Amino acid sequence: MANELDEMTGPVNDAGRDIHVIDRQIPVKVGVGSTIFEVALWVCGILPGLVFLFMKISAKNYLQRLQQKLQQDASQIDNYLEQRVQILQNVAPLVQKAVDLDKDVMTAVAAYRGGAGGSAAAGAPSSDAARNAASGAIDQAFGRLFPQVEAYPELKAHHAIADALQQNAYLQKEITAARALYNDTVAQWNADIFRWPTKMIVAARSGYTTRIPFTASAETRQQARGTFF
Repeated sequence: MANELDEMTGPVNDAGRDIHVIDRQIPVKVGVGSTIFEVALWVCGILPGLVFLFMKISAKNYLQRLQQKLQQDASQIDNYLEQRVQILQNVAPLVQKAVDLDKDVMTAVAAYRGGAGGSAAAGAPSSDAARNAASGAIDQAFGRLFPQVEAYPELKAHHAIADALQQNAYLQKEITAARALYNDTVAQWNADIFRWPTKMIVAARSGYTTRIPFTASAETRQQARGTFF
């Protein structure tokens, strides 16, 4: 029998294929079969019904704990984002003293300082979308600030600015690791809520939905295709 996927003969998409995260939450639903299953357990006797009842309670507790872990993982990302905002606020005035910074850069910094910059400046965001938006805005601000630094070697020699550059690079790595951890927990959640019968029945009756993993902004995806060196 021939291989279903044959890397030698194709078909091959020479144009390549980009991957996008689908921004949609899927609700958990159970049909009449699940109800019949539960009724049948009670018909078979009190013991099977009670055992399954306790299994559902255990499943409910498990999903609630998993939700708390999701919150913890998301909060860790917010902590790193807040540190990046602090770096941005500290470095921008130093750079502005040496060069005439783009007004948009200082406007963004002022917004973060005033609490309009999203999660890092005004507490935790209300949703994953808000967190992604805040992260993208911070990336844009740094994207406009650091090219100014690169254009002036004397700025790169400034101790505070050089230290900030190193801290920013470190935080970017930590954010990437924190996002990976968050995505792992999201994947666990999305798999568990569809595990029939106990977890799926509990999830459906609790109104749970799938969760959306981290999504890179369109600007970040475009920059990744650029030339860096």
